[in-house]
Amino acid sequence: MSDFEPLDIRPLEVSDLDSLLALYRELHQADAPLPESAIVASAWYDILHDPRMYSLGGFLEQTLVSSCQLVIVPNLTRGCRPYGLIENVVTAAYHRKRGYASELLEHALSVAWQHNCYKVMLQTGRKDEATLHFYESAGFDRHAKQAFYAAAPD
Repeated sequence: MSDFEPLDIRPLEVSDLDSLLALYRELHQADAPLPESAIVASAWYDILHDPRMYSLGGFLEQTLVSSCQLVIVPNLTRGCRPYGLIENVVTAAYHRKRGYASELLEHALSVAWQHNCYKVMLQTGRKDEATLHFYESAGFDRHAKQAFYAAAPD
């Protein structure tokens, strides 16, 4: 745990969209531009109302500083236990190296274990050792499985 103020971690709400999109600009600085606002709002509605999706935010004094998304996936193997996927882990640049992403991932894993997930997977496109070590220190094993990635055709 850090010496910094602990996060208030909670599911994101409709009103958190602009703050989340600002964080995502830090996550993917060269991301494709967003479509028209009605499409964004519809996607946000779908995310918030899907009972298997958890958009989690870490707040300091009402300011969103860290976020991740957990998806619980039903499964017919492993005794029909679901598994979890974590995506879009991001902390605002100004608030990094304070343990906030670790707190958030610990919370996300707790949610997954409460749903009886037999595993949680996380992928990163980052190759730097500091990032890989961070995910290992959060409980993820980079050597346990091999991930493959297929990008959508242009």
